[in-house]
Amino acid sequence: MSNQNDPVQLKSELVGLFQYIQRVKEEIAAINRPADSEHQFESMSEQLSAIVKATEHATNTIMEAVEGSDVAVNELRAEIKGNAKAEALLDRIGQSSATIFEACSFQDITGQRVNKITKSLGYVEERVSSIVAIWGEEAMDDVKVKGDEKSEDEKLLNGPQLEGKGLSQADIDSLFD
Repeated sequence: MSNQNDPVQLKSELVGLFQYIQRVKEEIAAINRPADSEHQFESMSEQLSAIVKATEHATNTIMEAVEGSDVAVNELRAEIKGNAKAEALLDRIGQSSATIFEACSFQDITGQRVNKITKSLGYVEERVSSIVAIWGEEAMDDVKVKGDEKSEDEKLLNGPQLEGKGLSQADIDSLFD
């Protein structure tokens, strides 16, 4: 028993499916070829790696400074031997130094978490690349990507740049010379 509305319903379902597939293509094209380059997967991974590197550098700088303070405290302790009040203050400084060292352990945990995120981004990037390969680069290039329009001032704001990209401090200094 065939219903005479079956061809109409089938056509309606096919049109809906076609529209859905077109929307998926648009979304994948937007991920694969974003209008704004700072939203690319590669850029995100590089930015996260830069965060880990900068955090590690800052943590090492803090720890070196605390070590230098500890050396100075020990030298001062030798100079003031017998002054109980001054020795108690130096003990408090030493305890603060130990607390700073403990707090700096966040860097290792942060780095591990960021590395997990970077791996997840890599996995998603691989999946998107596989889908693009299935549809074909040419087909994806034909899909229009909607981007957020930026003002001229916003186009100039690029935030902190990755190492080796953007202007160097020497370039900036030369602008003021």
